[in-house]
Amino acid sequence: MKRQNDYNDVILAWAHPKGPRIRSALTTGASPILQRSSSMSRATITADRDFTVGPVPRRLFGSFVEHMGRCVYSGIYEPGHPAADRNGFRRDVLELVRELGVSVVRYPGGNFVSGYRWEDGVGPVGERPRRIDGAWHSIETNAFGLHEFVDWARQADVEIMEAVNLGTRGVEAARALVEYANHPGGTYLSDLRRRNGAPEPFGIKLWCLGNEMDGPWQIGHKTADEYGRLAAEAGKAMKLVDPSIELVACGSSNSGMPTFGTWESTVLGHAYDVVDNISLHAYYEEADGDVASFLATALDMDHFIESVVATADATRAAGKHRKRINLSFDEWNVWYTRRPGQDMPDAITERGGWHEHPRIIEDAYSVTDAVVVGTLLNSLLRHGDRVRIANLAQLVNVIAPIRSEEGGPAWRQSIFWPFAQMANRAKGQILQLATSGDRYATEKFGDADLVDATATWDEETGRLALFLANRGLEECAEVSVTLRGLDTSRVARAEVLTVPDGTDRFAVNDEQHPDRVHPEPLDGVVVDGDTTRLRLPPLSWATVELDVSRA
Repeated sequence: MKRQNDYNDVILAWAHPKGPRIRSALTTGASPILQRSSSMSRATITADRDFTVGPVPRRLFGSFVEHMGRCVYSGIYEPGHPAADRNGFRRDVLELVRELGVSVVRYPGGNFVSGYRWEDGVGPVGERPRRIDGAWHSIETNAFGLHEFVDWARQADVEIMEAVNLGTRGVEAARALVEYANHPGGTYLSDLRRRNGAPEPFGIKLWCLGNEMDGPWQIGHKTADEYGRLAAEAGKAMKLVDPSIELVACGSSNSGMPTFGTWESTVLGHAYDVVDNISLHAYYEEADGDVASFLATALDMDHFIESVVATADATRAAGKHRKRINLSFDEWNVWYTRRPGQDMPDAITERGGWHEHPRIIEDAYSVTDAVVVGTLLNSLLRHGDRVRIANLAQLVNVIAPIRSEEGGPAWRQSIFWPFAQMANRAKGQILQLATSGDRYATEKFGDADLVDATATWDEETGRLALFLANRGLEECAEVSVTLRGLDTSRVARAEVLTVPDGTDRFAVNDEQHPDRVHPEPLDGVVVDGDTTRLRLPPLSWATVELDVSRA
């Protein structure tokens, strides 16, 4: 990566009489005034206690369990495993889920839900039907269903985010599921739940109206008008059963969809008064050796979020609506779709046969991936005033922070660490940061900060948390953080995740080496008056916690 000039030159460029031309050069990395070389990059961050984005939304730290590959079977559920409890839940995985700090889990899909009959997953397990799952070309045994998931979620201490099938099914099936899950009793469906072993309602408050309905790959794919009308009617029927529920409408499957933008405006044009959130999905990977762009993908996430916010707010204005639609980024992660041997449905089909829980997209995540995931978390946190829900996809085995082997161990992947650190330490208010410093050029996203940062302040505990990434592959980053309106008494904790022994950015954790990539103490963090100074190693993710009080 080639570093570029400091913040002052960037400000001068924007103020220049020929600003538009120079600004265009800034976004392409072409401007000669930006080029400067040095052995160390620098970043200056300023935060003020009175300039905040809003409170940290706890649902921002969600995950996703889909009936796909080995996420459920031999992931969270494996009767007969040495660590399984009497319900068949893997206790070793449960412990890691709790450590991860997950707040809400989306279930049961994903593409899977668009062909799913929820009734197949309730009642005596021995009487449940085996079905073909066309989404992932596998056999679904239905040994694990709604009751099992509710029991597992309670043990994991996570909120449930339930998805309904608006692909092959519709209004009545969605309405019936809400009645089965949430109605106290005295009706056929609520009494059926009671006979199936759950006398108390499940009380599920968060519901997804289908999944990726804009995608031609989706079973029951629909146009924006078709889906918008269906979502509005299904949502209306569901809220007639339980007015307290919160609904998420399907937005675009990714920002590259040809209907992106028009899909959101059309769907919300139909369903604005019924729904509460609209979804976003995004996956990123290092492709064609372009590590610079890969490390800057949070810029794409920023733009995606801000575009959907603008569209939702424009629909609000046009329709003269009073409420504001928030965002549910309910699928995001690094996913190597171009990696050989991914065993996606077409590859499984070519091998022939239908199998239970085949191995699908079990990516092993590197140090580089962990740094990118950290910056994506920063993007979500920066937009926490509007992104109220987010779900790392998925939880176990399938592009997941946790891996497990059938009959064997479970372990943390590299991406486990930035998620766990932020989920457990980001509390209170999200602080607005004024950041200046060195930048570098990327092919896909223009210029990017070498140091990416967010911060939160919890007045109740007196703890300020900084989350920082150094995107530089070879250079350390000198960072100074100045706080306004807050006095720092001490450094409470400082940890950094970086390349083990400084040798291999592709290092991963695996069954034989489950702790190769992990956080270590970040030494040398110094508090000097209202400024904290630290040095980030190349390609690193760090969390620094300060004990602070009002000045």
